[in-house]
Amino acid sequence: MPRTAPPERDPAERVADYGEIYQVMPEPELKRQASRCMDCGVPFCNDACPLGNLIPDWNDLVRTGRWREAIDQLHATNNFPEFTGLICPAPCESACVLAINDESVTIKQVEYAIVERAWEEGWITPQIPESRTGQTVAVIGAGPAGLAAAAELNQVGHEVTVFERDEAPGGLMRFGVPDAKLEKWMIDRRVDLLAAEGIHFSYGADVGGAGMTVDELRHRFGAVVIATGSRVARPLEVPGAELTGVHDAMDYLYIRNRYVATISGGPEGPAAAVEISAEGKDVIVIGGGDTGMDCISNANREGARSTLLLDVYPEVPKDGRYPDTPWPLPLKRSATTYALDEGGERRFGQQVVELRGEGGQVSELVGRKVTGSSSRTLESVAGSEYTLPAQLVLIAVGFTGPEREGLLDGLGVDLDPRGNVDAPAYASTQNGIFAAGDARVGQSLIVTAIAEGRRCARIVDRFLKDAEPVTAVDLPIVHT
Repeated sequence: MPRTAPPERDPAERVADYGEIYQVMPEPELKRQASRCMDCGVPFCNDACPLGNLIPDWNDLVRTGRWREAIDQLHATNNFPEFTGLICPAPCESACVLAINDESVTIKQVEYAIVERAWEEGWITPQIPESRTGQTVAVIGAGPAGLAAAAELNQVGHEVTVFERDEAPGGLMRFGVPDAKLEKWMIDRRVDLLAAEGIHFSYGADVGGAGMTVDELRHRFGAVVIATGSRVARPLEVPGAELTGVHDAMDYLYIRNRYVATISGGPEGPAAAVEISAEGKDVIVIGGGDTGMDCISNANREGARSTLLLDVYPEVPKDGRYPDTPWPLPLKRSATTYALDEGGERRFGQQVVELRGEGGQVSELVGRKVTGSSSRTLESVAGSEYTLPAQLVLIAVGFTGPEREGLLDGLGVDLDPRGNVDAPAYASTQNGIFAAGDARVGQSLIVTAIAEGRRCARIVDRFLKDAEPVTAVDLPIVHT
């Protein structure tokens, strides 16, 4: 029985709007696809998933039509399967045993179908703790790691408040991922459930800055979880990088996602310091990961004159795997992506040499062809330099770590050699201060962030059981 590709809206249609592009398979086909799972004696999919999802178990439950049991198995390891079912790059599918000599099981599609069926049937309801411990926890950051930590800590009875610097929850799920991949009402639906379970949310809260001092934070809460993400962008160190029209990819995505929120009646965010638009421009994106693809997708929807992504990686081999990522390791690149299906071009083995401009505005990019698979092995191809027109250049080459100024500096936590919070077992060098997600491990996957939050919560709970209660008195909270 062959793999059936997950259904999507037609690229020519969807590029004209910001609506969700992914759809759910009809139930008969879902059962057939779930039946392709071989219930392996050693389920490599389970091992490859940072959450340890019970994939063979819920595949079999879908195969036999036991949907109600399937959502319980899914929630046993994953707080937010609707998020991972849409935007996780699925290391589980790369590790599927069937993928050794065939196409993998459609694990993500089955996962997404289970949770959407559960929402529709009313099976997902608030689970309010029967009692409270009297202990208080502050979670700083409402991304997937922070939300997962908050959910787990609330369920064991602690009073949890989530502080978010932006105007709404979700972190990069809201402000980095386009609505075409994850419509934001899905985030709000889940957060509303968490609020109904007793978690408090405070938005526009600059903890460690103007919103609340570090001393107030330590005084009011028995434990603090740092889940601020990894938001310091890696710079492009080439001549001309300072020109107008050259921007970090996340700055562009924040503006575009806030624009979509505004036209759809969502919360209004702060005005952008610099407006960034791709309309009518030759757009070049530097960096071939998911963030770069999201930039291409947004630029096409804006009406860019041309969209081009330059990727330093070599061309994807015919079997889809580079020599250094054999099965069951996750794929580094795929033959195509949702964004490239909608338009634009990707060129492999390319390196940027210089950005040039006129009157301080970027106007062209100088690049060259390279061989090799990493910054340590790159070699330029002699005589391969070229120039390309570019009025907007977006840098999507990753992040260097969490922001230090304000919260981290104020708390006095140590950093590891890579600039992340030094918390090998989630506890930082400061008593009662913990870290989870990208702030602890660096830029990673959404599924890793959720797993980080869940594991961190266990360590925090263990700490609080031996600590004196701290009551949050007169705490200003915006509860939505």
